[in-house]
Amino acid sequence: MCTDCGCSIIKDHEAEASHEHHEAHEHLHHNPQLNDAKTITVIQKILDKNDHEAEHNRAHFNAKGILGINLMSSPGSGKTALLEALSEVANFNFAVVEGDLETSKDADRLKAKGIPAVQIQTGSACHLDAFMVHKGLHDLSLEAIDVCFVENVGNLVCPASYDVGTHLNIVLVSVPEGEDKIAKYPVMFRKADLVLITKTDLLPYFNYDIQHEKAEARRIKPNVDILEVAMNDTQSIQAVVEWINFKRKMRG
Repeated sequence: MCTDCGCSIIKDHEAEASHEHHEAHEHLHHNPQLNDAKTITVIQKILDKNDHEAEHNRAHFNAKGILGINLMSSPGSGKTALLEALSEVANFNFAVVEGDLETSKDADRLKAKGIPAVQIQTGSACHLDAFMVHKGLHDLSLEAIDVCFVENVGNLVCPASYDVGTHLNIVLVSVPEGEDKIAKYPVMFRKADLVLITKTDLLPYFNYDIQHEKAEARRIKPNVDILEVAMNDTQSIQAVVEWINFKRKMRG
């Protein structure tokens, strides 16, 4: 277990990776500059194992003709609210693998809307990894869905480093978070296929230069798509649906 960020990928069926992960973070604790060759090697082994499992998850999606989408953001940016809003207007069927450290509150919210959802409680882990998502997929019926969302743990750091086996990444950033998040967390926004600037109905109450933030996102990733979203604005939610449908059509 990482004593600095709580990150852990301990799995009963992957004892070796668990030992390596613990060992890697012990080195990180003593060597924050990452200039230790053994640390780098161990971390690479962990990520390689994860990437292998991620490809396995993508194979599941591809075999069923499902588009997998990873939703990432800091806590409170509106990931669950977005999924609830999508359930009202989407013309495709979707399910959700829901990640949180504790509780099943978000999965319960989704189920109350009639959305198939499975909760993954990560304990101390600050992100979902491909192994966790794989377990979640086995608890969902994939036959009747067109899109599977992975709602990652609220965190703008660790989730960016772990491929969970989806095809696309959507990153949310909300107006109340302020104008510094995109610039401060470039790795996350560099991973984005779509950036959603959420809670735009609150713009009159915050000093938030939305055009500057769009420019910042495109400085980090020039070709990234950006949409403005307010959960009570059906037209903005419909734009997200259209973006997803376009990506579904592109995949055939």
